[in-house]
Amino acid sequence: MTTHRETRPRTDCTAAPDGRIVFRLPPGGSGTHPQLLLRLRPKKGQPETTRHLVDLEPGGDGDHLHAVLEPHQALDEGRWDLYLLAEPGAERQRLRPGLKDLRALADGHLRDRPAPVTVTIPYVTKDGFLALRAWRRAAHAEAGTIDVTDRAITVTARLHGAGLAEDATVLLRLRGSGIVRDLRPRVDGDGSGFAFTAGHEDLTAEGEGPGRIWDAFVRPTADAPPVRIARLLDDLADRKHVFVYPAATRDGTAVRPYYTVDNDLAIEVTPIA
Repeated sequence: MTTHRETRPRTDCTAAPDGRIVFRLPPGGSGTHPQLLLRLRPKKGQPETTRHLVDLEPGGDGDHLHAVLEPHQALDEGRWDLYLLAEPGAERQRLRPGLKDLRALADGHLRDRPAPVTVTIPYVTKDGFLALRAWRRAAHAEAGTIDVTDRAITVTARLHGAGLAEDATVLLRLRGSGIVRDLRPRVDGDGSGFAFTAGHEDLTAEGEGPGRIWDAFVRPTADAPPVRIARLLDDLADRKHVFVYPAATRDGTAVRPYYTVDNDLAIEVTPIA
C-alpha cells in the first residue's frame, strides 16, 4: 500500500498594517537564487501575459525564506497564482497555503484611501492553492450596511480616492441594456460618506422583463466618471456566498441585493413563481 505525500511547499503569509504582504517559505528544495512568482490568471482560452517576480531572502530566524510584496508594487486587478522558482528559469512549483494572518486587513474600511485605490487579499483557491485577489481602481465606493424592507433597499457607503459634490448621483444600470436609474444620495458633511435608497418601483418598472440585475455606481460630480460601489476593504476575498441578504417580495417580484464574484454591489429582481 502506498500513500501520496504532498511535496508542494506551504507558504505562510502575513498582511502588515503598512500594506506589505510578507510570505514565509521553508528552505527545502530552494536553489541559489529562489524567487516567488506571481502570475495573473488569464481569462479562459487566453494566454498568460502578466507575471511579477519577488526575490526570496533568508529570514531572521535562519530557517525560512521570506519575500515581501510592498504596497507600491500594486498588482493589476484580477486573481494571481503563486509559485516557487528554485532559481531563475527553473520549473515553477505552485504553492499550498500555510498560516494566514490577515488581521491587519479586517478594519481596512475604517481608513481613508488615496487614489488610486489598491487592495490585495491572500486567499485559498477551491483546489487548495494560495492565491491573491487584487483590485486597482481610480476611485472606490466601499459599501457598508444594507437594509432591506418590503418597500426599499437602503445602502450606506464611503467614497475613497475622490470627493462627493452637491450634484453627486447614484446610478443603477440595468445589466445588458442602456436603462439607467438616477438616484439622489444623502451625502455626509465630510463629503465622503453617503447613503441612497432604491424603492421597489425604481427596480420593477414595467417593460423591462421579469428577470434583471441592476449594477450600482456613484458619480461624484456631474462630469466625473461613475465609480463602482463594492465591498473590498477587509480580509475577505470572495463574499458572494458569505454576505447573503434577504429578498423583499412585493407585487409578484422579489428584490435582493448581493455581491458579485468581483465583490461589486448589484440588485437582482426576479419573478415569484
